Amino acid sequence: MALVTGSSRGIGRAVALKLAERGAAVVVNGRSDTATVESAVAEILDKGGQACGIVADIGQSQGCSQLVQSAISQFGRLDILVNNAGIVRDQLLLRMSDEDWDQVINTNLRGAFLCTRAALRPMLKQRWGRVINIASISGLIGNPGQANYAAAKAGLVAFTKSVAREVASRGITANAIAPGFIQTDMTQRLNASAQEEIVKHIPLGYIGDPQDVAEVAAFLASEKARYITGQVLVVDGGLTMV
Repeated sequence: MALVTGSSRGIGRAVALKLAERGAAVVVNGRSDTATVESAVAEILDKGGQACGIVADIGQSQGCSQLVQSAISQFGRLDILVNNAGIVRDQLLLRMSDEDWDQVINTNLRGAFLCTRAALRPMLKQRWGRVINIASISGLIGNPGQANYAAAKAGLVAFTKSVAREVASRGITANAIAPGFIQTDMTQRLNASAQEEIVKHIPLGYIGDPQDVAEVAAFLASEKARYITGQVLVVDGGLTMV
């Protein structure tokens, strides 16, 4: 069974659909928009998969605990956790408010910590599990106007490596995926000229699709990736190539 946070739209939704396609029962999660959660669940069910939706704020400890407990109550176990939920509050550092900083760190980093802590308990008991954290190239190279977001995603990378070391002996892997520019609600807010400028710097010559990230997540969740842990897989069309 897989729990994907922030999976009512965008990358999270694509990951949830892909895991369901590969045979996992999936818990779709959103913070407040019940309609989009139900829509994602309906799409999975229409394709013959198993799914349920749970609305919960993963920025709160109680919300994370209840989310994991509800997921296990629904399907009996928890095998895969994908920490995808994230928000942006972009602003140049000198104009960034305390609230802008705190909200992004709380959801993007603290939320992953809270959900992982809750999910590891059943995984440790069954001696098998997959933790997959959706980071970002912003956390690897930084990005103007995203000091809060980049800090959270960089923290998520270090968090992933620490978790991987702690739980490897119990058959649990932890890895991160760092997407580049992917066609989501966030990138679609950019005007055409801004998108064209971005594409100029991507060696493959186009902005990625959520499916590109979902395929990597499905691989990391599978037995084919059993000997991979503590790693960051960059999915960016070559943008951050060194």
